[in-house]
Amino acid sequence: MTSRAARPLGDAPEKIHWVARFERRFHAWRERRARRAGRSPQILPFPGYGGDGWIRVVGRVLILPALTRKRDDGVRGWRAFVGIPVAYSTVSVRVGDQMHEVVADRGGVIDTVLPADLAPGWQEVEMTVEGGEPTRARVFVVDPDVRFGIVCDVDDTVMVTALPRPLLAAWNSFVLNEHARQPVPGMAVLLERLMRAHPGAPMVYLSTGAWNVAPTLNRFLHRNLFPRGSMLLTDWGPTHDRWFRSGRAHKEDNLRRLAEEFPAIEWLLIGDDGQHDDEIYTQFTAEHPASVAGVAIRRLTAAEAVLAGGRTSVNDHSAAGVPWVSSPDGAGLAKRLERVGLLP
Repeated sequence: MTSRAARPLGDAPEKIHWVARFERRFHAWRERRARRAGRSPQILPFPGYGGDGWIRVVGRVLILPALTRKRDDGVRGWRAFVGIPVAYSTVSVRVGDQMHEVVADRGGVIDTVLPADLAPGWQEVEMTVEGGEPTRARVFVVDPDVRFGIVCDVDDTVMVTALPRPLLAAWNSFVLNEHARQPVPGMAVLLERLMRAHPGAPMVYLSTGAWNVAPTLNRFLHRNLFPRGSMLLTDWGPTHDRWFRSGRAHKEDNLRRLAEEFPAIEWLLIGDDGQHDDEIYTQFTAEHPASVAGVAIRRLTAAEAVLAGGRTSVNDHSAAGVPWVSSPDGAGLAKRLERVGLLP
């Protein structure tokens, strides 16, 4: 069986932002040089998820520098951004005994849904590009009987990054050694307790961060004992009609998608008050009240709020109809979730 992802529409030059056209030509030039030097594309797989009869496979096709291939731990953040995305490359995905062909998008990102008959829990599929060595990708298959799941923001919710601050965000993303990044106190324990209380629950890390930092983020979560989970990040750079992609739209679209894909699951939404999470979760709860078990918002400290440009919290959550708690850290959120019955 062959399944081919649709190529992005709007490739006519007059419809593409000039920055996007420049980016595409620049990466094409870099790709030609890399291929002449004997380098070939590789697949960076990202943890996906699935349900009864299907899986969402996520990854990216890149030509990586030799230094990145030899040493991928303890590296400066900028090295995650120097890989060359290979646009519209054909990727073979083996799911069990079935082989599928999908096409990466303009940024080399693979994000496609494939038919699959896999048992619940963490499973593996194989991805291959241009006849290279297969790369294993993990997907979490949700049992049809599961009724609870967790969606958790990353920046300033599990990892102290202060993403809204342009200069410091650039420092954190491009310069800072990944071992210097600090977890938000108590969040790893909170998420681990939630996962133990709800065996088989899907854990989804939903972030406005770029796919470039996914390997770094995965190592950070593992090193700081956060539970394994699927990742939903976004591509970095210009779109067809604007300089940068909308992080808010990325979160809103994926929340709606999760509600459609898992209509029987109630999600605990975890975020912070410095990146519109409060507003996004308020809107989503109003649109999909049956899909929300509760909301937990980490309050930024006074210093973080000032540097982040202020708070974006909603003052009145009475209309939400679900438990809504907030605290500066994971321990405080755990106590409040206990009081409203969402954490044993």
